[in-house]
Amino acid sequence: MRLHSTLNHSTPMNGHKKTKLTLFFGSILAGIMSISSLAPAYAATASDDKKAKAFSHDTVVELAQQLAQKPFKEARKAPKELIDLDYATYGKINYQENAAIWGGTPTKFSVQLFAPGFLYKNLVDIDVVENSRAFPIELTESSFSVPNDTIEKLLTQVGQYAGVRLHYPINDDEVKDEFIMFQGASYFRALSKGQTYGLSNRGLAIDVAQPKGEEYPLFKRFWIERPSKYQTAIVVHALLDSQSVTGAYRFGIYPGAPTRVDVDVTLFPRRDIAHVGLAPLTSMFLYGGLDTPDKPDYRPAVHNSEGLQIDRGNGERLWRPLNNPNKLQISAFGDEDIKGFGLIQRHRNFDYYQDLGANYQQRPSAWIEPLNDWGKGQLILLEIPSSAETNDNIVAYWEPQGGLKQAEPYRYSYRITASNDSPSFTNKARVIRSSKGQKQAKGKELLIDYSNIKPQDIEKITIDASISKGKILSSRIVAHPEINGARIFITFEPESTNVAELRIQLRKDEKPVAATWLYRWNSDDWP
Repeated sequence: MRLHSTLNHSTPMNGHKKTKLTLFFGSILAGIMSISSLAPAYAATASDDKKAKAFSHDTVVELAQQLAQKPFKEARKAPKELIDLDYATYGKINYQENAAIWGGTPTKFSVQLFAPGFLYKNLVDIDVVENSRAFPIELTESSFSVPNDTIEKLLTQVGQYAGVRLHYPINDDEVKDEFIMFQGASYFRALSKGQTYGLSNRGLAIDVAQPKGEEYPLFKRFWIERPSKYQTAIVVHALLDSQSVTGAYRFGIYPGAPTRVDVDVTLFPRRDIAHVGLAPLTSMFLYGGLDTPDKPDYRPAVHNSEGLQIDRGNGERLWRPLNNPNKLQISAFGDEDIKGFGLIQRHRNFDYYQDLGANYQQRPSAWIEPLNDWGKGQLILLEIPSSAETNDNIVAYWEPQGGLKQAEPYRYSYRITASNDSPSFTNKARVIRSSKGQKQAKGKELLIDYSNIKPQDIEKITIDASISKGKILSSRIVAHPEINGARIFITFEPESTNVAELRIQLRKDEKPVAATWLYRWNSDDWP
């Protein structure tokens, strides 16, 4: 919410080629994770002690506010020789085991850092905070193991990093696993127990899919607070900077099953921003469910997320299966005081994906829960055409009505939960599969499977099905014992239209039984 008033609006169009390319860069983060392990600790020297400064989160807020009064300056870049490194060579730059910060101390957490180079051009500053004093982490010749002396010399001369990752024993009490990382623009990723990296979070999205091109804010500095040996949570602060806005971020991070991140944000716009995305999520959907593969593939489904769930301010729950369209597709869901939203990976069985390498069944969902009043606005979903699973082609975020106004500070708080699924309503049915078919007679057919519906309740359930253009021809519900639920069949005829919105709700005693199922039928994607 704005500190002195409220906010939202817009429906982005065009300009998706640039968006798609940069989202692709973000998706490559997943392949560069396992760079090293850990060990000893950070110890402030006499020289470090002289450089230490008093620190609190107010320090970051004041820096962001001061920065907003000045013209934007591009972040320092890594030397061309590092930027020109290929993927394989960059992957050989490993943070040294004996350089892990706090690795040999009683705290359960340790910190490792990313070297600049390859796609990660921007240099960032990183401090550790101990006893309310911030110490800069300096890069030395012993910070990284490198493939050759030239790279070592370049990194030492640069003296800065490209990101940070944190470790904690989330899977085994004896092993500190990486569970969150910040690298590239304002991207970050979090893991829970038993998961592997998939979708990404971002600090802020600006002008997504707008004709003038997207703006990518950067976390240019981090402060990491040292936890005591008894603490099971850690705090990271970040300073965000961009052409249009600055921001102070506080991440309260609780690793586990599931991992959650409490985010407090204060934004200071340098200009009026009409199209701003709060708590943006970026993911990949190639095919699965209603969207079948364009060419033969032994895998039944390929995606990091399969659906968008929205818990509206009025209590209604929406479920929207994701799609890989032939043309850029933008959907907007208007709301007030939204309760939550997320990109969900619901299927957790290997058989659904059949991919031994990618293990899509282990990819996290991300659930966003506002912790203060976000007012009026709309949830934006972008589905970008993609022909490869290396492309992040799904974006979801909250767009506040009226955008952000220059020189007015805004504060938002929200919780990110890296769950295996979305939050559930007790005893509520849940959509677990959506698929399509073609009737031999007139009409197109879709089916939806719902779990948690008792056989004795099926006769009491009514199907409320509608289509924005065309007509619903028939609907029926049958028991589905294999999932302890039910399957519904909908036959519809879009008639002469090329695009139609489908809306399906199951009701019992005039009350919703499950989330309202939404889908945009498009003749280009489903002839």
